[in-house]
Amino acid sequence: MPLRIGILTCAHMHCWSYVSCLRGHPDAQIVGIWDDEVERGETFAQQAGITYTGYFDDLLAACDAVCITTENKRHAELGILAAKAGKHILCEKPLVTSEEEGARLLAAVKEAGVVLMTAFPCRFVPAYMELREKVRAGEIGKIRAICATNRGQCPGGWFIEREKSGGGAMIDHVVHVADLLRDLLQEEPVRVQAQTGSNVYHQDWEDTAMLTIEFPSGIFATLDSSWSRPKTYRTWGDVTMNVVGDEGTIEVDLFGSDAQLYTLSSSPAHQSQGWGSDADRAMVEEFVQACLARREAAVTGFDGFQAARVALAGYRSADLGQAVAL
Repeated sequence: MPLRIGILTCAHMHCWSYVSCLRGHPDAQIVGIWDDEVERGETFAQQAGITYTGYFDDLLAACDAVCITTENKRHAELGILAAKAGKHILCEKPLVTSEEEGARLLAAVKEAGVVLMTAFPCRFVPAYMELREKVRAGEIGKIRAICATNRGQCPGGWFIEREKSGGGAMIDHVVHVADLLRDLLQEEPVRVQAQTGSNVYHQDWEDTAMLTIEFPSGIFATLDSSWSRPKTYRTWGDVTMNVVGDEGTIEVDLFGSDAQLYTLSSSPAHQSQGWGSDADRAMVEEFVQACLARREAAVTGFDGFQAARVALAGYRSADLGQAVAL
């Protein structure tokens, strides 16, 4: 029997991709979408060829799992309701916009015994997976530092309304890379220092955000998570990592499908490119199979919570003008 999935609003742009991945999936069935903005929900349902329902409880009753693609501030609220109803959850990032929300959501999921997966498709990009394999195999020796980016143009809409998004560029773009860093290094960050500004749009939300993230082993990472690119630049898809070890370095462009390895040996640089993968599809597939097997997903709710904590620490640091402990 296929996994019956309900979509909880189409507020987030990634909803289109997730519905596309689920539609026609042999082990999943979209039972419908609920959106409290009726016109938005009905329009999306008609265009996507799925059923719209105006009643949240009716959709929950008809499904086994939900995909939460609401505005950021609603993730925890709807996630807790879904967990209490016994539904598995795929939730768009950031998982939460406060640590208190995160604690309540994780507690509800644990009590219900359901799957909670944070939507971090970068984990499923082959360029990143090759990077992780080479780092863990010791091909560049002991890691010393990482320089990373997740830049883009300003997405506009509710993303720049703090009461709906929880912030600006930092809450939007830090979490993807924070998750990759935790997964790559197998350590939890201990200190964050951030400097932010509204240097492009001059509004009350940050379009520029630079962070330094420290780990207990002494490794530190820098991250540019800005919305500082012009309107012709892509909104999403500029995730890069330059990992420096004491025996070499690896430069990875996740969405450019390119990885280059440079070592201290006399051999020329090793380059890998041209995967042409669909990370969203691989992520959705993992969610479906985890739910059907009732096992923990490869990316968990705890992963989403820890990544969100890095972004939230960045706001505290920027406000205080100094590094803060996690």
